[in-house]
Amino acid sequence: MRIGIDIDNVIANFNDTLLKEYLKHDKELRNTGIINENPEYIRNGMFDWSDEEEKSFYSANIEKFAKSFKPLEDATYYIQKLKDDGNEIYIISGRNNGDYTDAFKLTTDWLSNYNIIYDKLILTNVYDRHAKSQECLKYNIDIMIEDSISICLDLIKSGIKVYTMNTRYNQKEDCFDRVSNWKEIYEKISSNYNTENINKKVNVILDTDIYNECDDQFALAYLLNSQDRFNIEAITVAPFHHDNNISIEEGTEKSYNEVIKICNWLSFKTENKVFRGALDYFEESNQENNDAVNKIIEIAHKNDKTYILAIGAITNIALAIKKDSKIIDKIEVIWLGGNSFLSGNNKEFNFRQDVPAVRTVFESKVALTIIPCKNVASNLSTSIYELEHFLKGKSELCDYLCQRFYNDGVHGIQERRVIWDISTIAYLINKNWFETIKTSCPNINDDTSYEFTSNNHLITVVNYLNSKKIFEDLFKKLGGL
Repeated sequence: MRIGIDIDNVIANFNDTLLKEYLKHDKELRNTGIINENPEYIRNGMFDWSDEEEKSFYSANIEKFAKSFKPLEDATYYIQKLKDDGNEIYIISGRNNGDYTDAFKLTTDWLSNYNIIYDKLILTNVYDRHAKSQECLKYNIDIMIEDSISICLDLIKSGIKVYTMNTRYNQKEDCFDRVSNWKEIYEKISSNYNTENINKKVNVILDTDIYNECDDQFALAYLLNSQDRFNIEAITVAPFHHDNNISIEEGTEKSYNEVIKICNWLSFKTENKVFRGALDYFEESNQENNDAVNKIIEIAHKNDKTYILAIGAITNIALAIKKDSKIIDKIEVIWLGGNSFLSGNNKEFNFRQDVPAVRTVFESKVALTIIPCKNVASNLSTSIYELEHFLKGKSELCDYLCQRFYNDGVHGIQERRVIWDISTIAYLINKNWFETIKTSCPNINDDTSYEFTSNNHLITVVNYLNSKKIFEDLFKKLGGL
């Protein structure tokens, strides 16, 4: 996870130092003392100084004050802990505003002097309240820790999670998630965002019917470009069939070759990694010994935990569970399938192709997360114009993805489509982009609709995803932005 951190009043004791120095200067100036205990800010109405007197004193001394700032209590310690947990630390400060001779050197020297660890330092103009939001969006910041009310409001408006550091001078607004010290910041981030799970590299199998249309290709490329997050154990080919005279056997072979092609583009070694799956659906299939099923079982027993990202018919997973039910304690399935609970049925391609396989997986009590298509993953809609803006000309693979998107070979030429298969990859990259509920596992009626229950085992259902965050991450990883 990427955490953005302001400096003044968040890491450094800016207000405390400023007030101390203003009190000293006031004694030298007129010794009037504080005339307003609750001003909008120290520099605005606390003392009886004229605007010219205040600006002159501030401009002449702020660089000296900045060098004398001390870190807030335990700031260095907890920033290091956040880093040790696997997070990336971005220091984002509004010091590029003309107040300092060399703001970057002054800041890097100060951070180094107090052993404050960070991955990147970004300086913005504090007088531009949109500047930090723009940088947070540019660098895909997940959480920003800030004290300025106007900047916090702009960050929130931009869809960025904010913790607002309490100060004496920012109490007028009460709509923020406020924090008062670094221990509290660390505990909130650790408990609310489960950073250990966010940042830990996980074992995954991608089960895909990749030649079916175009979104699987994006999902595979997204997965291969996210190997800082994933240990890719296998890519297995799921069955699919359209009424276009292509048999499941032919579709499987085309999918297998498509996987190899994309892996080669991204220099992913495919030896003992890509496996053909079932050549028929669950009830008709006598292929429990197919390569995909055997590999799923082998990998499940090898690891403490393996995630199966399923973006097609769930046949291979159902066959693996049927063949060796012991794997249900070793795997977690994230499946793009069916529709949201708001829909009356699940006549969706992945679901309706193999309803018995869906029943088998649901009833097995395996750890299961469902990402519904209609009303949830359907929000991952984009256009050929957006894709070409971000991807065209970046690589041979990117050009191919644009071409395949425009004409997937199944649905004809389309300028706009949903590429919802990327949702399963994004879910394991950062679950904070998703909202989920735990619910009693529904039964599946013959017409594919859900029969809701109250006392079955629990499954996880996604009911919202942040398409903006997902697309930003996708385009960055595929296009090298």
